[in-house]
Amino acid sequence: MTNTNPSPLLIMKGISKQFPGVLALNEVDLELCAGEILGLIGENGAGKSTLMRILGGDYPCDTGEILFDGEKVEIKDVQSSIALGVSVIYQELNLAPNLDIASNIFLGREPRKGPFKIVDRSDLYTRAAELARRVGISASLTTLVENLSPGEQQLVEIAKALSAQARILVLDEPTSSLSPGEAGKLFEVMRSLKQSGVAMIYISHRLGEVEEMCDRVVVLRDGERAGELDKKHIRSDEMVKLMVGRDITRFFPEHGEERESEVVMSVRDFSYTGGKGLVNFDLHSGEILGIAGLVGAGRTELVQALFGIEPAHAGEVMIRGTKTNIRTPSDAIAAGMGLVPEDRKALGVVLEMPVVENISLSSIGTYNPPFMDKAKEVQVATELVDKLEIKTPGLGQFVQFLSGGNQQKVALAKWLATDPKILILDEPTRGIDVGSKSEIYKLIRNLADDGMGVIMVSSEMEEIIGLSDRVLVMHEGACTGILDRAGISEENIMHLATGGNGN
Repeated sequence: MTNTNPSPLLIMKGISKQFPGVLALNEVDLELCAGEILGLIGENGAGKSTLMRILGGDYPCDTGEILFDGEKVEIKDVQSSIALGVSVIYQELNLAPNLDIASNIFLGREPRKGPFKIVDRSDLYTRAAELARRVGISASLTTLVENLSPGEQQLVEIAKALSAQARILVLDEPTSSLSPGEAGKLFEVMRSLKQSGVAMIYISHRLGEVEEMCDRVVVLRDGERAGELDKKHIRSDEMVKLMVGRDITRFFPEHGEERESEVVMSVRDFSYTGGKGLVNFDLHSGEILGIAGLVGAGRTELVQALFGIEPAHAGEVMIRGTKTNIRTPSDAIAAGMGLVPEDRKALGVVLEMPVVENISLSSIGTYNPPFMDKAKEVQVATELVDKLEIKTPGLGQFVQFLSGGNQQKVALAKWLATDPKILILDEPTRGIDVGSKSEIYKLIRNLADDGMGVIMVSSEMEEIIGLSDRVLVMHEGACTGILDRAGISEENIMHLATGGNGN
């Protein structure tokens, strides 16, 4: 059980780290007790990852000291960190997909027997079974990891850490790709580990999860410790204030006045791969139409079919009163549509290209190729960088070196360069810090206020409720109802998202 007045298991004191031209951490202190879940939050670039990479042995600190059980230690590399009982589980899981669960749990530390030190498979599976039981893995231990869901893979990572006698678990955005059910199971495992004395550092932009799970919260801002909150003071407004250095009184921009406006898109009896039923809705000029639903509801598949990425099976799409056949993304672009995809790094931007070339990608035909009108390309990019307040040293900066929020703004600018009348946003703030989220929300509302029709897919309930003028709710590939502004509430959305009747 947890000690009510424990001495710290870990003390990081005065930790500083400098990279060329950047002071990533400046005299940061952090303490962690056994059996404690400590939230570590901050905007992108605040220093969270750098601090945890120092703890995990990826980087040495320039100044400062680390104490473990009251003894000063030197963490030279990853192995020395693991030897102390530290395990860092990053957002991109470090598993071998072609090996089974048991082999992943003991990868590199397999029990061996005999003079030739062959792997003792019987002992491996016996020990793996106990760890699997402890973290709630129900799949067979012979199942290949590539066949597991993201939530199950996360549990394998935790079992792997426990097999190395981890006393400190660092969980970096652990629920970013999990369904609500998988996240709930992860939280149950965390509570159980806490009771057994395992200490955890929980990094997340989802402040509701931090509020639910953490005993204390340490906030970093611009590489420095901005403050700490104890359990009774862990609230979203207090966390946001420390993260951004100001009180965001209105996190979501105000809705414009309700008024009659032109129908810019009308979808009738539309069906698509993965859909179970016919989808019908209208999108108005100046409106943000949210699309809500649980993971696997078919939201992304719907917007991809509307944009011509996936084939539509039946139905009719009218753009400003004209029947439009959208078979490819080129058809959608020609009809005045844009799509900012869910995975910005894989599909939204080209990380190894500069800002200016990313912005011109979707509108490259307007720059007179193959002899590009570079002056026009630079002019358009400059205007959009200014309009969206993209923080970059220059148009030639590679996108991979921008923060997540600014990468998302570049993905948005790429489509705004096509002058769309309809903009589809799929998870527009995934992986973005709270301050950048507020900026993205204002941009989306401004686009709608300027007359654009916006379709927004989001898994974040606060986002759907705070931004949407109406909400289309999906369940298992079918549209179960559309809520107007007065009817938008978490209760009504979840009723429809779980298969309830919209009537």
